[in-house]
Amino acid sequence: MSMKHSRIGALVLEDGRIFPGTPFGARRTVEGEAVFTTVMTGYQEVVTDPSFYGQIVCMTYPLIGNYGVAEEDDQSRRPWVAGLVVREYCDQPSHWRSRGTLGDYLERWGIPGLARVDTRALTRHLRVHGTMRAVLVSDRRGLSDDELIALARRAWSPDREDVVPAVRGEPATFGPVGAPHIVLIDCGVKRNILVSLLRRNVRLTVLPYGVDAATVLVYDPDGVVVSPGPGDPTQAREAIETVRTLAASGNPFFGICLGHQLLALAAGAKTTKLTFGHRGGNHPVKDLLTGQVRITSQNHGYCVEAASVPVEDGWQVWMVNVNDGTVEGLRHRSLPVLTVQFHPEGSPGPQDSQDLFDAFVELVRQRWQARRQPTRSAVLAGEEV
Repeated sequence: MSMKHSRIGALVLEDGRIFPGTPFGARRTVEGEAVFTTVMTGYQEVVTDPSFYGQIVCMTYPLIGNYGVAEEDDQSRRPWVAGLVVREYCDQPSHWRSRGTLGDYLERWGIPGLARVDTRALTRHLRVHGTMRAVLVSDRRGLSDDELIALARRAWSPDREDVVPAVRGEPATFGPVGAPHIVLIDCGVKRNILVSLLRRNVRLTVLPYGVDAATVLVYDPDGVVVSPGPGDPTQAREAIETVRTLAASGNPFFGICLGHQLLALAAGAKTTKLTFGHRGGNHPVKDLLTGQVRITSQNHGYCVEAASVPVEDGWQVWMVNVNDGTVEGLRHRSLPVLTVQFHPEGSPGPQDSQDLFDAFVELVRQRWQARRQPTRSAVLAGEEV
């Protein structure tokens, strides 16, 4: 498409701010929550991250679309953003892996984009006033400012209900038979989480969000992972009960992003909504046990309240965000439970935290090996036979 079109589109916030722009992608009006992400590359991974479900995402990096799209960069079966807002959109990508333009890709999935937006002003506004309901209108002609603002104030946003069922996938099994077995509860899992686990030679059973603990345990796992996902964690009430049982089962447990929040709620802690969230690939996180600082990829709008973590029950804050001190990880003093608020799989963002998959899989292997060892009584009984 040509970017010579006039700025007939607009992003309209519930507080009355209107940001004009030029439409690309699908030509339609959508509603959702306006947020921003600071990643410099990885726009395809952003739009296909299920945690962005129901959100109109502003890319703070000014040039988007310049390397096109490629199927291998998808992080799930489809893009999930409600809309995409950029400063400059490139419709003539140049990259050897490119198989098309971002605009055509979004149009195929019915997702509108808006270019030539003052994304710096938009980001600064959201940083001060917080994320808010919004509408993205591809063609505002014939609509007054008052009519647009009324639409934004009535807009749906993903914190109003449990939205995880919209992004969960189908059951699936991967990896070799006879390897340590991990059950992953899919709340909106990204492809690189699956890849990160499978490259460590495990068998992986993926079960959709909504599965109960009894069903998970029927699969006789050596470890359990609860994936990231969208929305307000307090809305996922049934999942909280499932996580409470699984974390206490003795199986190694790894909660990532939403999985971390669900574990915290199951343990008796509280979550709260951040003003503008953490979304980007450059967030420093400090390990309180080692003092190590890692640069992380993040995408969340809620955090665990540190003061609410029940330390008397053996829980401890493991990691914190260097920028604002919010909780970025939990551990238990005696149970094999690890959780992180950030995305150790990156995609987009750094791969600095792949060691966390190593640590979790090592716990899984230890349990797998212990369960394969015959008990002393069984050995003696065998000798007598």
